Amino acid sequence: MNPISPMTSAEIRLRFLAFFEKRGHAVIPSASLVTPDEKGVTNATLFNTAGMQPLVPFLLGKQHPAGTRLVDAQKCLRTVDIDDIGDKTHATFFEMLGNWSLGDYFKEEAINWSYEFLTNKEEGLGLDPQRLYVTVFEGDAVAPRDTEAAAIWREIFKKNRIDAGGDTTQGEAGRIFYMPAKNNWWEAGDNGPCGPDTEMFYDVSGKFAGRTLTHAEYVQADDVRDIIEIWNDVFMQYEKKDGVIIGKLPKPSVDTGAGLERLTMTLQGVDNIYDTDLLKPVMDLMKNPSQSLRNKRVIADHLRASTFLIADGVIPSNTDRGYILRRLIRRATISMTDKKLDAGRISKFVDTLTNTYLVAYPELAQKSDTIKQVLLDEATKFAEALAHGMKEFDRLAVSGNVSGADAFLLFSSYGLPIDVTKELAAERGLTVDTAAFEAEFKKHQDLSRAGAEQKFKGGLANADDPQVVRYHTATHLLHQALHDVLGEGVGQKGSNITAERLRFDFSYGAKMTDDEKKRVEDIINEKIAAKMPVNQVTMPKAEAEKTGARHFFAEKYGDEISIYFIGNDIASAYSKEFCGGPHVKNTSELAGPEGKWKFKIQKEEAISQGIRRIKAVLG
Repeated sequence: MNPISPMTSAEIRLRFLAFFEKRGHAVIPSASLVTPDEKGVTNATLFNTAGMQPLVPFLLGKQHPAGTRLVDAQKCLRTVDIDDIGDKTHATFFEMLGNWSLGDYFKEEAINWSYEFLTNKEEGLGLDPQRLYVTVFEGDAVAPRDTEAAAIWREIFKKNRIDAGGDTTQGEAGRIFYMPAKNNWWEAGDNGPCGPDTEMFYDVSGKFAGRTLTHAEYVQADDVRDIIEIWNDVFMQYEKKDGVIIGKLPKPSVDTGAGLERLTMTLQGVDNIYDTDLLKPVMDLMKNPSQSLRNKRVIADHLRASTFLIADGVIPSNTDRGYILRRLIRRATISMTDKKLDAGRISKFVDTLTNTYLVAYPELAQKSDTIKQVLLDEATKFAEALAHGMKEFDRLAVSGNVSGADAFLLFSSYGLPIDVTKELAAERGLTVDTAAFEAEFKKHQDLSRAGAEQKFKGGLANADDPQVVRYHTATHLLHQALHDVLGEGVGQKGSNITAERLRFDFSYGAKMTDDEKKRVEDIINEKIAAKMPVNQVTMPKAEAEKTGARHFFAEKYGDEISIYFIGNDIASAYSKEFCGGPHVKNTSELAGPEGKWKFKIQKEEAISQGIRRIKAVLG
């Protein structure tokens, strides 16, 4: 494959944002990789797995503060295909470029701008329009055939003197292909906005010389990747609930965009994402000729994903997000030829990645010391676990394939994630009973969650003491202020309140700076001075989750939920949490009888790996 353009990935990203900004779109920053626990989506995920995910409330009708036209480059992370990492195209971390119409323009503008950006040499990517092919939704019992999108495409091709060909549904050669829902219907799961889409494909092989294709030729070319998908316009017209379409959205929206890695691969004329300028600098660090190409790609992918996760506040642990990060770091380590990830290697990897993303994500460079330290701590811990775990693995493997119970023993007692055990087994030609392991792991999670519930429920020493009640409300303000300053990677791990002080435990991968502590104090004192009302409402669990109120992730709650929120209404409240109370009636009460008290952090410290504790007073 020859390069189509000398454009760097950074230039592609900037061109995309500038193109749509010029057309009235507000440029919004990427949301964190971490989805807030309190998001309230029924099929909630640990991370943002698609560009549209952070914007779901606005696609469903909520007003976005930046307006009805938006454009962004969104960080995403998926691990569902983790076993495929090492091939040409799969990645755990990736970026989605997206432009959005929230009840504003619809198919006509979206499709025309897509074509213009892809083919315009001055403002866009300058792709050859003769090598473009498109698909549209063929229709089914849920929604009709998208003849409107097909007509728009036919007009675009006619206007630009491109042969659109005939009706491909009748066996004629053409450039527009009707495809079923599995190809041209987009949804984020069983709940949320959804609708038909139109997808753009590019002849990266050049073998078709701009000619039209029959439907069978198109399918074959797609299968062998002579043509690849480079763009997707989703027309959000319907809402799905519990797997069923419940009706049309009040305001149809558009979710348009493309994967940056795939676009970069196409323009730079390479057949895999690891030879693009996004990952090649990291690949070039690995010079050992005995190291397999697959393992090099696993290392590059997993360390890039780990770097971004740590920057967004995730720290390694044995549950939820921390478990995903731990898997990534340990799989990267096990893929090293000598199964070592030392300080020197970590420094080179992180410095290379921060340089690659310096303009788009400067926070990587700002947090590079923290990233390196978290990686080193986990790698050091894993080196010790691996030494002991491999001895135990060798002992267990003598009897043949690895059982689920043995795999869980290696995980719980020796710190070997199931992926690592599978890698070790594969090296010896053995298999692992992963289904039995998952069953053991779930039992472990249920026990851990039950223990945490008991440990942290009794946070109030004396719920009748007015000062204890003040500190309880202050804890809610502190929880939200930490999210404001440190990001959505913060997770509440417990609290303890007495009449003398409050204590709040939370997950975060680094020591807070003096400036961060000062900013948290200032936010809380501003809310106290603002004399904000503190309200309580009880509602069914399903409705409570939709409010966005914070609560322990994956916690089991009753059918009726009590929510305390600080603000005039629950929609615009500064803080809202599932909570049984009690609380003050107004934040001004936190200033004390004479109105002179201030919130002050006395101490911030680590109490275990990745868990920090704040002690604070009002006075």
